[in-house]
Amino acid sequence: MVLVLLAQAGLVARHWQQEVGVPFAPPTLLGADPAAKAQRSEEKLPVDDISAVDPLAPRYAEWARRAAQVKTVEAPRQLTLPLGGDRLGRDVLAKAIKGAQVSILVGIFAALLATVVGTLLGALAGYFGGWIDDALEWLYNVFTAVPYILLIFALAAVFKSGPLSRSLDGTLVPVVVILGVVGWTGIYRLVRAEYIKHRSREYVRAAEAIGAGHLSRMFGHILPNVSHVVLVQLSLSVVGFIKAEVILSFLGMGVPIDMVSWGTMLNEAQTELVLGKWWQLAAATAFMAVFVTAFALLTDALRDAMDPKLR
Repeated sequence: MVLVLLAQAGLVARHWQQEVGVPFAPPTLLGADPAAKAQRSEEKLPVDDISAVDPLAPRYAEWARRAAQVKTVEAPRQLTLPLGGDRLGRDVLAKAIKGAQVSILVGIFAALLATVVGTLLGALAGYFGGWIDDALEWLYNVFTAVPYILLIFALAAVFKSGPLSRSLDGTLVPVVVILGVVGWTGIYRLVRAEYIKHRSREYVRAAEAIGAGHLSRMFGHILPNVSHVVLVQLSLSVVGFIKAEVILSFLGMGVPIDMVSWGTMLNEAQTELVLGKWWQLAAATAFMAVFVTAFALLTDALRDAMDPKLR
């Protein structure tokens, strides 16, 4: 998370698009590729010798001399990089850090959106019951009747070719909205069950007796007592939405083409594996594994801290 915050602030991985190494630069531990060394040592044809291969060169001698006076300074490309380079020579480590920023931000904001929607609808259904509960249960059944991944693909196709595609092009808003709209059903089911259980308890009846309104009872009295369920489900949703974003980006329906995420890195890595270049796949997989494991441990600690039965 520290690297993600630093990347968001622009302190690290800011120039991930720069071609700092030779194409497919191997990781530093493997050493430089002998073919890259030989290519670096080759001498280029001087400007003055161009007449040897082009009979029309004397007519452009003056232009050639003027062009030779213009010096372009290009930083030398590295033969090796810490975690290797991709086909364009971009640093895989910088791409993995920037991809972590994009994927984790999408997962967090999508989980927040899904949690807000699911908690609000679940509170309404569980607290009021009746026709409100029936209507929301029908909506819940409609969303759960369609396979999760197919519903995501359908909404992604709508955002890609719909009327909002131009105004939202180049942003993460479509991915966040798609995942948040599709993923509210899990938290809705849990919150609804908790509200059904708590709405008839003594402290809620006491709040009603002293004149507390519906909103006060729903969000001032019941919600704090079910917040541990909401927070745990929120943390679980982050990991699930990150995986969904990786799948979308891997298939070319996720983040914009000018951004990088773990999914786009895996998409590039599948063609690189044919050439024996495995380091981009290893970097993206290692970053994903470390983050998912760390977030799972955080979820367990959060559940133990927030569950009133364990206090």
